[in-house]
Amino acid sequence: MADTYGQVGYGSSETGYGQRAAVLVVDWQTAFTDPKYPLGGLARLHAARDRTAALLKVARAHGVPVAACYTAYCSSKDMPFWKVKAVRDDFYYGHPCTEMDPKIHDPGDFTYCKNAPSMFFQTPLITFLVRQNIDTVIVTGCTTSGCVRATIVDAFSFGFRVQVPQDCCGDAEQGPHDDALRDCGRRYCDVTDSDGVMQWLESQARVA
Repeated sequence: MADTYGQVGYGSSETGYGQRAAVLVVDWQTAFTDPKYPLGGLARLHAARDRTAALLKVARAHGVPVAACYTAYCSSKDMPFWKVKAVRDDFYYGHPCTEMDPKIHDPGDFTYCKNAPSMFFQTPLITFLVRQNIDTVIVTGCTTSGCVRATIVDAFSFGFRVQVPQDCCGDAEQGPHDDALRDCGRRYCDVTDSDGVMQWLESQARVA
């Protein structure tokens, strides 16, 4: 099958890594990982959550900053017009579905609430990354075609190098996951895997 995008120059270079990276964790909250919640029984998300946990263990061991978010609202008055029933029904401050997954959460991480798809939209994330002298972000989380994609696009727009380990992102179906990463990989980021990211993190630690 012809790759028309490639023929006209999409994906013609790699983003690569810069000098200092941070890991971004998009919405690994129990709403998406605990089967007692409507969105929490998806095996693809569980597998991606587990790979994210392994990557975070390496990142923290090497002093790599981690920023993690969850989604919650005060009431329907401050909620965008989500078309996802579980969000409209449950994603409110204090509801246990907004708690970070225990396999992901660490008290040393910068953890905050967001109220739009992107981790960057009207949040303190940019301030955190600037103070840490970050030029590269490693994006993990769920869902790939939604909040992960929005975070990738905003990270790119703010001038960060963006690396996306595909096995640390999850979606309800494989097709939208693959489509979103393929499309973002043509334009905004390098799509890699957790093994490659961990190898880079360890190589940076040896150089330091």
